[in-house]
Amino acid sequence: MIYKQKSRSFTILPEQPHQRIDYFLSRQNLDLSRSRIQKLLQTQHITVNGLPISKASYVLRPQDVVIITLPEPVESNILPENIPLDIVYEDESIIVVNKPAGMVVHPAVGNYTGTMVNALLYHCRFLSGIGGVTRPGIVHRLDKNTSGLLVVAKTDMAHLSLSEQIKARTVKRIYKALVYGIPTPTEGEIKSQIGRHITDRKKMSTKTKKGRLAITHFNVEEYFSDYALLKICLKTGRTHQIRVHLSSINHPVVGDSVYGYRHPPPYTKNYPQVHQAITQLKRQALHAQVLGLVHPEQKKYLEFSAPLPDKVAHLVDLLRKIKELIKR
Repeated sequence: MIYKQKSRSFTILPEQPHQRIDYFLSRQNLDLSRSRIQKLLQTQHITVNGLPISKASYVLRPQDVVIITLPEPVESNILPENIPLDIVYEDESIIVVNKPAGMVVHPAVGNYTGTMVNALLYHCRFLSGIGGVTRPGIVHRLDKNTSGLLVVAKTDMAHLSLSEQIKARTVKRIYKALVYGIPTPTEGEIKSQIGRHITDRKKMSTKTKKGRLAITHFNVEEYFSDYALLKICLKTGRTHQIRVHLSSINHPVVGDSVYGYRHPPPYTKNYPQVHQAITQLKRQALHAQVLGLVHPEQKKYLEFSAPLPDKVAHLVDLLRKIKELIKR
């Protein structure tokens, strides 16, 4: 159970400054994130002077009586499944997992089983409930065909702490991506708005009417004749951010079937072994390699790393060998 009390009441004092209702409630020791409060507003679980308020921007005034009613916890109908997990770190508060490509993080339409959450529910006795019944413990996500490190919260306190770190952009997240071509300059920052694609609602785009600021820093760690291995640091965490940003500068991630080239460049067939390795990837060559965070309870910085998956590492090794042959 997440909540100990079903409802709480607050009266705004004369000396309190005018402030947004979501900001006010987020500072009342309720163990609720601001996003969770906004969802409670939308579902009419919060009233002011007896009237439901749905807008997070509502400004409170002296003598206003705010009542927040916390819904009863709902039992999850997600089934635990005995799916192996590559656990990098675990204690009573958090668990860090190296997610394989092909695994969806949490259940959603079309993927109700076989997800990482199904596996976590089998492995862990408790997971944080703040994310809701379909996303227990989930603080951040990786795309289905992206591999790498994810931290999952076992307790609500850990969930709130990790969420705040992500919001404050203090979580260290370093990715490796193999891309087509060699970016010029070899180091830079991609900064744009990212939102839903205007015509294809399943895709994200930098050309959007309603977007959110996204910032991606990259540098070429290693280059080959027609490819480059990039080190990428995220400053924000928008849906499909890295893939969209790299595609926007005409250096899409190798193997990306959504934001990559519809027809691979002709040079991909110059070396049959490389072409075959790319064909056999069945994923994008994007990997969350490093994750650094402050432990919610220990209050010390922890950093984890995970090596490139075998298929991606094999492709990079092939490109290195070809590069050496060209030099001779």
